[in-house]
Amino acid sequence: MTTRVLAAGDHFVLNRLLIDAVRERVPEELEFTELTLDWPIVPFGRVAEVDEASGTEDQLIEALAGAEICLTQMAPLTRRVIEASPKLRLIGIGRGGPVNANLEAAAEHGVAVCCAPGRNAGATAEHTLGMILAAARRIPQTHAELTAGRWRSDYYRYDEVGIELRGSTIGLIGGGAVGNRVAEMLAALGAHVLIHDPYLTESTVAKLVSLDDLLARSQVISLHARVTPETTGMIGAAQIAAMPAGGIIVNCARGALLDYDAVCDAIEGGHLFGAAFDVFPEEPIPAGSRLLSTPGVTLTPHLAGASRQTAVNAATILAEDVARHLRGEPLAHPA
Repeated sequence: MTTRVLAAGDHFVLNRLLIDAVRERVPEELEFTELTLDWPIVPFGRVAEVDEASGTEDQLIEALAGAEICLTQMAPLTRRVIEASPKLRLIGIGRGGPVNANLEAAAEHGVAVCCAPGRNAGATAEHTLGMILAAARRIPQTHAELTAGRWRSDYYRYDEVGIELRGSTIGLIGGGAVGNRVAEMLAALGAHVLIHDPYLTESTVAKLVSLDDLLARSQVISLHARVTPETTGMIGAAQIAAMPAGGIIVNCARGALLDYDAVCDAIEGGHLFGAAFDVFPEEPIPAGSRLLSTPGVTLTPHLAGASRQTAVNAATILAEDVARHLRGEPLAHPA
């Protein structure tokens, strides 16, 4: 009997990527149906009890009729959707965390769930390096001055120029998949890399230190931690004040880790040289946010993980678990 698979992709993780990846790894005949969700053209949001979802429950219920496998990145796999899909046996979420799936409901109905951890580690690490360089060398600000018709040679003043990464001490808070790749790139550029991560016992490219030591020694600090009750707001005014004068803060992890007002205060007061952020406490950024007007702040709209390789990686990781599921083997990335 042919297994029916719903590819519920979007405009980033495309249906053709999901389907091609599965067909490359599964020899038996599969019947694919497709649903294209509106993300990122239309922002994701909360749908019923799940977060960061695209599309509606009714839309997905209709598309899942008769399907045993659902592969998606953003579809709302709510309790209602799962209960209305009695043949469903596997949900593949092409992102690091399955926040758009009701795991409790899936377990109750015998539906396995897998995800794609590490799919965007390379993209996020490279974007982080770009943000460090952008903040350290004022690349966005000087570009804006030139396009406005101003040749600002005064940026060559000693107090206005930034640092080179070679020989600088850079502290990473979090040494997981992304943090470790950032550490490798920085070490290759000749930086002295420190990592604070209470769950990490060794590193071949960085020195493991306490948070206090990292703050006191690092000219640049980059955040790579997960948001937990312990890490929420972990970098605030006191921690920024403990940094050397002229420091830089970069955050491509999660907005909840950092007090952004404290960063703006420190830049305006002259203690920090600059900052670069891809994530924010409220997204999109509110029109009146200080981040939009504080000099020396570089911003990107939560797209550090957005590369073509990330989309392909998501499809590949899910396809490998589809193959395991159909062979009756344990999933490699169960959620």
